[in-house]
Amino acid sequence: MGGVDKGLQNFNGMPLALHTLLRLQPQVGDVMINANRNLGAYEAFGVPVWPDVLADYAGPLAGFLTGLERCETQWLMTVPCDTPLFPPDLVERLLRAAQEQDAEIAMAAAREEDRELHAQPVFSLLRVELLESLVRFTHGGGRKVDAWTAQHKTAIVRFDAPGDDPRAFFNVNTLAELHQLERP
Repeated sequence: MGGVDKGLQNFNGMPLALHTLLRLQPQVGDVMINANRNLGAYEAFGVPVWPDVLADYAGPLAGFLTGLERCETQWLMTVPCDTPLFPPDLVERLLRAAQEQDAEIAMAAAREEDRELHAQPVFSLLRVELLESLVRFTHGGGRKVDAWTAQHKTAIVRFDAPGDDPRAFFNVNTLAELHQLERP
C-alpha cells in the first residue's frame, strides 16, 4: 500500500484494523492487537497493543509468537487486518474441527482466483501449548508459517460451502483493492 500503515486505511468508513477487531470480538473472549508502528492509533481502539517480541521482522510468525506469549486462554485465534470479510463463524468452525480431530492447530482453507483450495495460515486457531515449539522454531531462524505448522497436527477447515462468501479470505494489498472490496 505504498508504505502506509495498512491497518489504519479506511474500509467502509473505519480503519481496517478496527473493522477486523469488531468482526472478531463477538467470536472470542479477549482481543489484542499486534502492531509495530503507530501504536497510539491502535491503542485508541481500546484493546491491548503489543509489538513483535522478535527483534527482526519475522512476518506472521512474530505476531503468532507475541500472541502466544500473552494469551491467557487455551487457544489463540489469529487474523490479519487486511482481510476484512472473514466469516462471522470462523472461530466456531475452527474450534469444532480442532476438537473433533484433536488437532493442535485449526486453519482455514478457501478457494482463490485459480479456483483451487488454499490454506489460509494467518487464519489459525492455535493451542497455547505451541508457544515453546514456536520459540524454538523462530530462534532457530524459522520464518515460514507453513514450515512451522507442518510440524503439528493441523485440521484444515474448508470455507467453500454454499453460503460461504467467496471473498471472505481476499486480502487487500492496494488501495484500489480495498475500495473494490467495499462494493457489495
